[in-house]
Amino acid sequence: MWDILGMILGYLFWFILLFGVMSPYMSARSLKSARYRLIALIERKYGHRVVTLIHREEKVGLFGIPIHRYIDIEDSEAVIRAIRSTPPEAPLMLIIHTPGGLVLAASQIARALKAHPAKKVVVIPHYAMSGGTLIALAADEIIMDPNATLGPLDPQLAGPNGIYVPAPSIIRAIELKGRDKVSDTTLILGDVAEKAVKQVKHLVIDLIKDKVGEEKAYEIADKLVSGYYTHDYPITVNELKEMGLRVSTNVPQEVYMLMELYPQAKAVRPGVEYLPHPTLPRGGAGKEREGR
Repeated sequence: MWDILGMILGYLFWFILLFGVMSPYMSARSLKSARYRLIALIERKYGHRVVTLIHREEKVGLFGIPIHRYIDIEDSEAVIRAIRSTPPEAPLMLIIHTPGGLVLAASQIARALKAHPAKKVVVIPHYAMSGGTLIALAADEIIMDPNATLGPLDPQLAGPNGIYVPAPSIIRAIELKGRDKVSDTTLILGDVAEKAVKQVKHLVIDLIKDKVGEEKAYEIADKLVSGYYTHDYPITVNELKEMGLRVSTNVPQEVYMLMELYPQAKAVRPGVEYLPHPTLPRGGAGKEREGR
């Protein structure tokens, strides 16, 4: 009897272990299938080829290790491949949710999106900072949630001790202190900073001058790139409209549903909690009971 019990416990142990290993994989496959179904629905409903660039902090694997995502070369390869495979006459809808990433990767995506012959729409349900903003500027129309934000495009350079600092701030620091009073290393960093600012400005101008005019494009590029804001400053819909950019707030409801299928890594204790549906005020509930 003890032998049989030991055998059952052994099988049970291996079953639990196998379930623990396979469960994250099956859950990820289920989410992926649900996303594909919803993307297909959006494509049918709105007549656009849909491509997503969504970066969440995700937990994967048996131990739920969080992975931080940002725009990298793999993303640029994948998005460019998707754009290349889209028929020239087919409109594109790019859904972006990202903290930013590599300038090289973001600029490749932006140029590829800009070059697509048909209409290009970028949808931002929450935020598209830094490189995400650069990509959004390549679209014919930017659609944002009323509370969504874009971000400044001032280049960030690796300074002393590997700390990233804004290129415009390096240039200003050298100007204030005097070129003859800083080290050769700082002068070299300042030279790179000047080039970086100039390059990103030219890219922004190329992306938007056909939509806002060349003079306005210079103004917008200067404001976004030259250190007018801190790098993490949230640029709102109203501010973007004041700059002269075409922004709509008619985000398709299906895009919000899609975002729910990209899980964010959850803390042990959630920082925000609420009931899924609004409840009746206490007075209203009492009156309703009295009416019965």
